[in-house]
Amino acid sequence: MPFLTIHNRQISWTPLLVLGYLFYLLLGAMVFQLLEKQAETHFRDQFQLEKIKFLQNYTCLDRQALEQFVQVLMEAWEKGVNPEGNSTNPSNWDFSNSFFFAGTVVTTIGYGNLSPSTVAGQIFCVFYALFGVPLNLAFLNQLGKGLNAHLITLERWVQKPGRAQVVQTLAVAIFLTAGTLLFLVFPPLVFSYVEGWSYGEGFYFTFITLSTIGFGDYVVGTNPNKHYIPVYRSLTAIWIVFGLAWLALVFNVGADLMEKFLQLKWHKPDLSLAEGATTKLEDEPEQPRIHIPS
Repeated sequence: MPFLTIHNRQISWTPLLVLGYLFYLLLGAMVFQLLEKQAETHFRDQFQLEKIKFLQNYTCLDRQALEQFVQVLMEAWEKGVNPEGNSTNPSNWDFSNSFFFAGTVVTTIGYGNLSPSTVAGQIFCVFYALFGVPLNLAFLNQLGKGLNAHLITLERWVQKPGRAQVVQTLAVAIFLTAGTLLFLVFPPLVFSYVEGWSYGEGFYFTFITLSTIGFGDYVVGTNPNKHYIPVYRSLTAIWIVFGLAWLALVFNVGADLMEKFLQLKWHKPDLSLAEGATTKLEDEPEQPRIHIPS
């Protein structure tokens, strides 16, 4: 375990990591509050003004009737029914949308804009996730091992002195660049064109989805005024699966770099122990691993 040496005393960095983690959460809370609270107050006041104007324009309605109608709209939204448009809107449970929903279940994205409303559907969803989530993790791990295997093969292919490090660095650079273009740069352009979002909104949706945060404020294929191709959401679900594997590897690399930084900065191991550990690591083949964000 890495230690921080202060005045010839070794202190475990684990408590410092916990404090740093809590500080990061507190920092995020303060920044989000600073950025969002005022906007929320503005939208709330604006909504109340719109309700007052609506009652003034339609004097046959009273406030209670309006509040009941708003409650109906909220219940419809919670059930996955978009209150815009009419009854001819596409079903949320056709095969393409159901395939997309199944993908959000096993990948634990969980946008929250759509969920089973029947008891049978809810029970099936529980057992479907119970087996589907481990299956998805196994699939992503295998996919990550395959990507790592290709990188290792490329490194072994060039074994000339002085080139191994260059090839490894080049391979990582290509991996990051190609993945960034394929999963973070180009998809927002497609979503901007199809959904009518700005590029920033498309990029926000892309990252929030692939990191499995899944707020649900932006979801593809839900605008009733748009006409989507039947396989649009199914193709998006397939893109999400491969994007999850790539971004998981990126997160894993970031976590490894952070751990190595802590060890180099705070840990001063005994040389004999370090040589023994190095020999053991050389004897054992390195197993590629992948971190799946929750």
